[in-house]
Amino acid sequence: MPIPGNLLTTAMAVMPHKNVERALSLALSLDIPFWPQLPRYNYYEDMYVQASEHFPGILLDMDKQTLRFSQEKFVDQIEESMSHFDEPEYFDISDTYSIVYKRFLELDLSDRPAIRGQLEGPISFGFNVVDENDRPILFDDMVRPFMLEFMAKRVNIQLERLKKRNPNAFMFVDEPGLQFLFSAMAGYGDQAARGDMETFFSMIDRPRGVHLCGNPDWDFLLSQDLDVLSLDVYSNGEVFAAYAPSVKRFLDRGGVLVWGIVPTNFEPFENENMDSLENRLEALWSELSKKGIDREFLFSRSLLSPATCCLVNPDGEKTVEKAFKTIIDLSDRLREKYGLAD
Repeated sequence: MPIPGNLLTTAMAVMPHKNVERALSLALSLDIPFWPQLPRYNYYEDMYVQASEHFPGILLDMDKQTLRFSQEKFVDQIEESMSHFDEPEYFDISDTYSIVYKRFLELDLSDRPAIRGQLEGPISFGFNVVDENDRPILFDDMVRPFMLEFMAKRVNIQLERLKKRNPNAFMFVDEPGLQFLFSAMAGYGDQAARGDMETFFSMIDRPRGVHLCGNPDWDFLLSQDLDVLSLDVYSNGEVFAAYAPSVKRFLDRGGVLVWGIVPTNFEPFENENMDSLENRLEALWSELSKKGIDREFLFSRSLLSPATCCLVNPDGEKTVEKAFKTIIDLSDRLREKYGLAD
């Protein structure tokens, strides 16, 4: 199984750091490292801006730090963009859009159990980027099919490059917008949305997965053909545990869960400790165990991570760094407790 489990550690990629070396060192402190996204360092590093590179119709204003879309510009540029569809490198992340991606790929990562990359997913990208009428491009029947294929190509070239550094590389598609997908806000029907998501995932090479911090339709998401699902169980654990049958089917298919348990926001982090976080996790696992999910099997399909990204703490990166240290210590404690340590 390319994606390991056994309560090893990874994390989300968006980090509040302005010091590149410090951010990269922190990412490398985890069992499964990743290349950090640093929007405080440069607006190009914003996850939506990063995903927009070479997307036709994009209006990027670096001075005002805005990302918008022009229908007229899309029509003018789509032919040029389509001419590059057989060039994988065209869809990769350039040095301009990431200060650390290339450097990460130059490291010797062959001894890691796995490594990970990420890209903003089409649902969230399509919700966030709006046209001249303030209409999300996700609702545009001409733009949306192109966007799905474009983003799939971006995921695939990154995964291909990561696999050259470690054969167990995998990708997170960051999709905070999935929690709104089937709400009245969505702007297009449930069936179309389901079909689009299934089409998108079918175009992505394996291993493929989703990370989100919100509370979506878990039955739908767990039924998708994913290899890994990363979620904020610190905030949404009780709701998630209520979907035990879907969780069991996901695990039985070989899926891996990333349990985001350590808060990175200052106030909740200060209110927790190792014992309280361990108890919170074990309560969720006990609930799933009561509903027929074998605990040892669950551990073999589980990773641990901080609960969310966080850019808003008054202490900058300090609480985030403490959260990373806490997840490492919690992993060590639980792996020893349950006989999973090397």
